[in-house]
Amino acid sequence: MAASSSMLSLEALTFDNAQAALKQGCAALAAGETVFDLGGVKAVDSSAVALMLAWERRAQTEGRSLKFINVPAGVDALARLYGVDGLIGRA
Repeated sequence: MAASSSMLSLEALTFDNAQAALKQGCAALAAGETVFDLGGVKAVDSSAVALMLAWERRAQTEGRSLKFINVPAGVDALARLYGVDGLIGRA
């Protein structure tokens, strides 16, 4: 079965939109998406890392593996800073 991928329609992964982003990501997982393209994300803060980990946990509870592509450099830097970069799936 081929991995389903789509670009989340999010321009930011920040505290201000964390709840909406979490819901959108969970809905995408429920629809069968397994690759999240973050290429449209222009603004991030530490909430981005928390969101990605939450989406990872949700995918795991559904018995699936989630991968992220086009992850903004700021998110990579934050994940390394927090020591969780190995927990975030990268395609």
